[in-house]
Amino acid sequence: MNTVSFSQMKFGTKRDYELLAEKEKPYFALTADRILGELERHGEDTLSGYKITRLQHGLQAATRACRDGADLDWIIGALLHDIGDGLAPQNHDRFSAEVIRPFVREEVTWVVEHHGIFQLLYFADHYGWDKNAREKYRDNIYFDSCSEFCERWDQSSFDPEYQEEELAYFETMLREVFSRTAYSPEIIQKGVVRGLPPQPD
Repeated sequence: MNTVSFSQMKFGTKRDYELLAEKEKPYFALTADRILGELERHGEDTLSGYKITRLQHGLQAATRACRDGADLDWIIGALLHDIGDGLAPQNHDRFSAEVIRPFVREEVTWVVEHHGIFQLLYFADHYGWDKNAREKYRDNIYFDSCSEFCERWDQSSFDPEYQEEELAYFETMLREVFSRTAYSPEIIQKGVVRGLPPQPD
C-alpha cells in the first residue's frame, strides 16, 4: 500500500497512519535542504531600500555571532532570524521562530520571536511609533538576551563593507541543528538563560 485508504482523516486506520509516519521520515530529513533553498532565494533580492540582500543580512548576523564565540543555537538563530520575511513579512519574527522552535533552546526561539518589537528601538520614532514597545517584556527572563541580540547582531548587520562568511560555511551547522530530535527537553532547555557570550575585546 503506497497511499492511505481514506479521503477524510477521521476514517483513517492505524495502518494508514503508520504508513504516513513512515513516509514523513524522509520529508523531515530534508528540512535543512528546504531551509537552505529558502536562504538561497533570499540572496536573489535586495532588501527594498537597503544596500544588501536578505541573505547577506542573515549571514552577517550569523558571522557576528560566530566571531563573538556564540554557541550553535545562537548562530543558527542569527542566521535564520528573518527566514520568514519571504512568506510572512508582517510577522516574520514569529514565523521565523516557528521554523527553529523544535530544534534550539527556548531562549533563542523567544529572542527570534520577539526581535521585531525589540528592533523598534532603532527606528520607530521616525514613523511616530513607540520605540519602547519592548518594555512590556521587561520582566521576561529573556529580555536582556533579546536586547543584546538586536544590538550586537541584528541592527548592525546591514553593512555592504562587512566581510561575512558564505552560506556554505554555515551548512554543516544548520544540518546538525535540524537533525536533532524535535522538542527534546535536553535541547529546548525551558527556562534556561545563557545570554550572549561576552563581547570580545
